[in-house]
Amino acid sequence: MARPLVAIVGRPNVGKSMLFNRLVGQRLSIVEDTPGVTRDRLYAECEWCGRKFDMVDTGGIEPTTESEILLFMREQAQIAIDAATVIILVTDLRTGVTAADKDVANMLLRSKKPVVLAVNKADSTGATDLGVYEFYSLGLGDPIPVSAVHGHGTGDLLDACLPYFPDLADEEEEDDRIRVAIIGKPNVGKSSLVNHILGEKRVIVSDMAGTTRDAVDTPYENELGRYVFIDTAGIRRKSKVDERVEKFSVMRAQLAIERADVCLIMIDARDGVTEQDTKIAGLAHEAGKASIVVVNKWDLVEKETGTMEKMRKDIMRDLSFMSYAPILFISALTGQRTNRIFELINFVNDQSSMRISTGMLNNVLADAQARVQPPTDKGRRLKIYYMTQTGVKPPNFVIFCNSRELFHFSYQRYIENQIRSVFGLEGTPVRIVIRQKGDKE
Repeated sequence: MARPLVAIVGRPNVGKSMLFNRLVGQRLSIVEDTPGVTRDRLYAECEWCGRKFDMVDTGGIEPTTESEILLFMREQAQIAIDAATVIILVTDLRTGVTAADKDVANMLLRSKKPVVLAVNKADSTGATDLGVYEFYSLGLGDPIPVSAVHGHGTGDLLDACLPYFPDLADEEEEDDRIRVAIIGKPNVGKSSLVNHILGEKRVIVSDMAGTTRDAVDTPYENELGRYVFIDTAGIRRKSKVDERVEKFSVMRAQLAIERADVCLIMIDARDGVTEQDTKIAGLAHEAGKASIVVVNKWDLVEKETGTMEKMRKDIMRDLSFMSYAPILFISALTGQRTNRIFELINFVNDQSSMRISTGMLNNVLADAQARVQPPTDKGRRLKIYYMTQTGVKPPNFVIFCNSRELFHFSYQRYIENQIRSVFGLEGTPVRIVIRQKGDKE
């Protein structure tokens, strides 16, 4: 099973994002913005009382008119509800219980998901503000007063979430399964591919974009291995695409990507790589996930000599930041080349998990420096002492040198290319950290 997911929901301006930053800022990193994606920090890995979990902030929606507030708030909250293990509903002590609070609370009650009620902006210390008791009217149990500004009550809030997490033994039970997220813009055939793989209509398929609402986890096993497919939901579109609605599709993709080992980035062969495809692929790249670009609906493309090779070059140009990802042309409808998907999933997952000994790395490093001398600046030459691997999924490397400033990005890319040429590492991003003398661990 995936790590528990805690979702923060609530109406605008109650302090969701500030509370999110307070809860996760003391621990590991928050996923940084992906270029071109107009969102603040969204997703974080957290730890509390020895339990690791993920947290998602559903904030940032600013409806243009009053009539749209509940529509967009409901859509945003529903995304979090679909995927969450436990939900934190954030309210505002200063404004008291509002109609919008009641609307969200009723939605959460109908979802049957566990909910922890946070009453934010309880900034004063000492006796509990009597206004907190008003929030019992929401029917969500004991309200927990918190202050996102000062941090009061945040420990109590996380303590209240822990009982809803699955047992650690259950989390570790499925670790040997490869979790595969099928991501892409709406109506590229994500659900059709899952149905073809399973040989049954497990997921509703329709030409209407946004038919899939939930992120559906589907276990599957064959002679090549054990897998869990995450079919990510699309978005419900109106005739005019709203930028805020587009964020929902990005959020759904992000939720699936963070839980996955391998991402299948699906592209419509008739459209080629669109701006939305680039954004979604960027999410997988920034998250460090092994990826395969799957070009679907290849049966609908009129072909001439070299059509496939031309499209392959176009995709590599448009997704130049992830040139490491293999490209597979398929038809989920007819089954064309879909049998190759499992081989590629296993391959890129193995590549992403590869460990290379320090000795072998330093042999490659020495050979690379002999071929191309390290850069110099004003008489100072870059000296590279040694290199070691510090992690996998994706492969992480640390290079120790005399000066980080002298280690130009171009030379760093050269070293990465030398590593790839020797060890492969196809289908996975590579992370390289440069350290110099005097750096603290």
